[in-house]
Amino acid sequence: MTNQTDIQLLEKLGDTKKTFFNEIGKSIIGQQNVLDHILIALLCKGHTLIVGVPGLAKTLMIKSMAELLDLDFSRIQFTPDLMPSDITGTELIEADQSTGKRVFRFFKGPVFGNIILADEINRTPPKTQAALLEAMQEHKVTASGNTYDLEEPFFVLATQNPIEQEGTYPLPEAQLDRFMFNILIDYPDRDEEVSIVQATTATEIPQLDKVISRQEILEYQGLVRRVPVADNVVEYAVDLVSATRPGDNAKDFINEWIDWGAGPRASQYLILGAKTRAALDGRPTPDIDDVKALALPVLRHRMLPNFNAEAEGMKVDDILNRLIG
Repeated sequence: MTNQTDIQLLEKLGDTKKTFFNEIGKSIIGQQNVLDHILIALLCKGHTLIVGVPGLAKTLMIKSMAELLDLDFSRIQFTPDLMPSDITGTELIEADQSTGKRVFRFFKGPVFGNIILADEINRTPPKTQAALLEAMQEHKVTASGNTYDLEEPFFVLATQNPIEQEGTYPLPEAQLDRFMFNILIDYPDRDEEVSIVQATTATEIPQLDKVISRQEILEYQGLVRRVPVADNVVEYAVDLVSATRPGDNAKDFINEWIDWGAGPRASQYLILGAKTRAALDGRPTPDIDDVKALALPVLRHRMLPNFNAEAEGMKVDDILNRLIG
């Protein structure tokens, strides 16, 4: 990175990151790793799936981020009776006051925001899931033959509850692949939980100040794309993704436990994520450790374990950790 403007922007991004975490720390206690990954995904123009049991502040975390980022925030609560038009918007007949004629007018749905919280995305049928996932992929919405562009930046954070599986519609593998990260949120440790209880049972609700403007986010997204990457880092990412696929050249435990491995989109996200992670740390180029650090959230939802893995109690994360070494 030799461009002087980019170097200055890189330094500014490092300062912005510190301010961001200081500010969000007023509202969210702990979960540093999760917040890191969400910020990386935002700057990569990627979407994130967050999986965790109820009560771990998934929704609060996303709402707090939206407050800090000076972006329009929309929350969609997914339910079994939610229709595609409830997400994208609908055309309604409206009387023209000047002529008295009736005309169709498109009323935009909640997907026309910058940060979209798709709460419990697996609670709604595939047809409605697909309406959101199309918008995620194309950054456009089609209604009654007309196409409407979604305003940038456009970022979807979807949540899932891993416990209650009755009455849910699991996302198919092809749709899971549209999420850059699958982040698992775990319980806080004892000290963090004590701090959480003390903070949330007090009368004062923290007010968060906006720290990053819409224009700055777009600039940082452009900066990430310009970060150079060494060939050996790209090759490592591609080899790691290839190693998740069963076949003649695969390791024995991959052939034994995995039915399907990750596709090329995983390699792209590993490199984009590594570039962003380096930029947020103020480094001009990523290394192999950046790729390794993002391997679990990028790959865990792109691998399909088989019955043998389930019978032996092997989770995808266990298999990935063995693969990464």
